[in-house]
Amino acid sequence: MITFFATPKPFRGHIGIIQRNSIESWKRIHPAAEVILFGDEEGAAQAARELGIRHVPGVQRNAHGTKYLSPIFDGAQDLAHHACLCYINCDIILLSDFRVAVERVTALGGRFLMAGQRWDTDITAPVDFYAADWEATVRRLALEANHQRPPQWIDYFTFSRGLYYKNTPPFVIGRPGWDNWLVWHARDSGARVVDATAVVQAVHQNHDYSYHPDGAAGVWQGEEAQQNYALLEGGRCFATMENATHRLTPQGLRPNYHHWVVQTKRKATAARNAVWFGLLKLTRPVRHRLGLRQHGTPAAPREN
Repeated sequence: MITFFATPKPFRGHIGIIQRNSIESWKRIHPAAEVILFGDEEGAAQAARELGIRHVPGVQRNAHGTKYLSPIFDGAQDLAHHACLCYINCDIILLSDFRVAVERVTALGGRFLMAGQRWDTDITAPVDFYAADWEATVRRLALEANHQRPPQWIDYFTFSRGLYYKNTPPFVIGRPGWDNWLVWHARDSGARVVDATAVVQAVHQNHDYSYHPDGAAGVWQGEEAQQNYALLEGGRCFATMENATHRLTPQGLRPNYHHWVVQTKRKATAARNAVWFGLLKLTRPVRHRLGLRQHGTPAAPREN
């Protein structure tokens, strides 16, 4: 059916609880579902043993100790027993609607990426997966919170084996940008990109950013974040679920004609920024001699 793969934070406190919740939910998607956990974080080996999943402790990291994305994707595709894989963040609970969506998309054949938006939800305790109504309880919590993130917030990536094999730039995980590149690459390579938001309720268990020494600011704006942003090439390699070629609905797969408009706007923005920053670079010596400094540089708009 499917191979899930992920890389965790240390299994401590609240983070440990929600990561176990997530992994247990993935296992229940299908009796043949496979889960591979990458990384030697505190508690990872024990959690893998207790949950009955595969553990790969050795992961390539940068000088800050942050894990690289590419070796994890390559390793998962080398190890997976299934042709359909899903990289997923360790704070996401999946429900049975995910299995239905995967079966519908894989039945079409060909190369594909299926992803979707998430629902932010406060879950602070272990989910009782032995309760008959556990799924209904989690779904109700998400609907009551009613906080669905916009199209650029993507936490699961279901794809055909080979789509991201030995072709991923040196992004680091846990910092922004890599998720949007994954969507862009699937589109750019000609694969079918399916937005499953309308049929898959991916439940994100809210948490803080205490795992980074500078908190949320470090995650979103720090040195590693800037390096990830640079790999997006000024927005040229940036896409969201609005760029999906198709949308999965309760009635079936539908073409997303709107994606051409979104893509054209984004290309125009990237071209404008390239010209602007090129002019700044070209005129820098003259401006320096005249004592002029750049003020009010127009920032590239973040498009949803």
